[in-house]
Amino acid sequence: MAEIQGKADSGGKGGKKRAKKMSTKIDMTPMVDLAFLLLTFFMLTTTFAKPNVMQLTMPVKKTDDVEDTKIKNSQAMTILLGKDNKAYYYYGMNTPNDPTVQKPELKVTNFSANGIRQIIMTRQRQQPEPIILIKATEDAKYKNMVDILDEMNITNQKKYALVKVPQVDLDLIKESAL
Repeated sequence: MAEIQGKADSGGKGGKKRAKKMSTKIDMTPMVDLAFLLLTFFMLTTTFAKPNVMQLTMPVKKTDDVEDTKIKNSQAMTILLGKDNKAYYYYGMNTPNDPTVQKPELKVTNFSANGIRQIIMTRQRQQPEPIILIKATEDAKYKNMVDILDEMNITNQKKYALVKVPQVDLDLIKESAL
């Protein structure tokens, strides 16, 4: 509560009487109590944000008796994550040692909704169950990897793999830059 306290009369010499100066003192205890009650109430009734987690299934460790998974050239689509937020892609496999398979045509896109997402959805319409190989170059940013994994989730892509970039793919990127 607020109260006003008056000063005692100094009892000085006679003369004019001045009005007494009053000082105010405000008791802050009820306001502090109310603040802590409100703080406690909101802390107890608020729900905390749940973290968004993407489920990744990791393969078992490779042993001598386990063979590499073979992918058909018609099912494969490769996405290369490059520098400057670019995504390079081509259909099929890049196997320069196989003379029956022609060199893939490398195309460039970005990570927008009209970019890589439309390309993945188009590929899903062409090939019912495509297998997408994601290869991140050393110039790619971590954000690009997160973005491409989000696109796999958004487009309901069931089969995809994170693969190391072979030198033939790096050479393909260098050739397309020329």
